[in-house]
Amino acid sequence: MLFCGGKTLDLRRPVVMGVVNVTPDSFSDGGQFLDVESAVAQGLRLVEEGAAILDVGGESTRPGAAPVSVAEELRRVVPVVERLHQAAPTAIISVDTSKPEVIREVIAAGAGLINDVRALTEPGALAVTAASGCAVCLMHMQGDPRTMQQEPSYVDVVKEVKAFLVQRVQSCRAAGIAANRMVIDPGFGFGKTLGHNLELLRRLRELTTGELPVLVGLSRKSIAGTLTGRRAGERVYGSIALAVVAAMNGARIIRAHDVAATVDALKVVAAVSEQGSIDGS
Repeated sequence: MLFCGGKTLDLRRPVVMGVVNVTPDSFSDGGQFLDVESAVAQGLRLVEEGAAILDVGGESTRPGAAPVSVAEELRRVVPVVERLHQAAPTAIISVDTSKPEVIREVIAAGAGLINDVRALTEPGALAVTAASGCAVCLMHMQGDPRTMQQEPSYVDVVKEVKAFLVQRVQSCRAAGIAANRMVIDPGFGFGKTLGHNLELLRRLRELTTGELPVLVGLSRKSIAGTLTGRRAGERVYGSIALAVVAAMNGARIIRAHDVAATVDALKVVAAVSEQGSIDGS
């Protein structure tokens, strides 16, 4: 079980985290859900399609993205979190942010999970999250969104990603965040080449056999685009294939734009992975 504030999430089977971007410049769906009403409607649609988590993002972290101010991120995110917390009581509301000021406000608004691409390394972020009782996803990123894809380099990408995540988990534990409040994310596409991403996917078991659940974000990313030749909005099939590979290798949370298709794929993965047979098969 993952403890997300006042809610718990059963991760014995893989679940889907649906993406609700309230940004003008996200790589796939930027600008589609800028106003509160459309963002909330999108979130509710994703819950109907089977999303267990809704990940609300107010600052794009695509390669080359420019930062936004605290005030602007709060303006974009807090009303959406408040509305979704009320309208989707069964869903875990996650917020994709690194800023301690935003973390504090979105938790007060009803968020149960902080999805931080900087793994709580911003000053004050760790303390605010530790005191809250909510869960956190700690992600690996080499560099920052503006520069991370310029020249990413590793000797052994899996070992280096794992070492970073182990260090961040230790820091969180020292600050009072229990293991049942933590998720780790290898950060596909965040300071990684195609080769790095594929190596992480092939060796994902080196992360998923540990104590903490692993989240992967592969949906519509450049790895699918490079392998299939498709543009961001046309990568559903490649994204589903990547999600299935990740889930078969032990990932427990799959972050996805195309929720219904991903939920169906994960049902198949769960059936194949479980021992015994299904009645009627």
